[in-house]
Amino acid sequence: MLLLLVLAVIFLRTGGLKITHALVCALLGFFLAGTSMAPTIHNGVAATADVVSSLRP
Repeated sequence: MLLLLVLAVIFLRTGGLKITHALVCALLGFFLAGTSMAPTIHNGVAATADVVSSLRP
């Protein structure tokens, strides 16, 4: 969570992310977290993270 906050601050300061876009994304995230899709999204993100973490350069 802290990493996401740090990345958001970096992107906001460098001009790569507008504050309105960040707010819309945050609101969409809270909306999706309250729906029945939340477990599916969580499982998909976890599976993707497992695949990425198993890759070796």
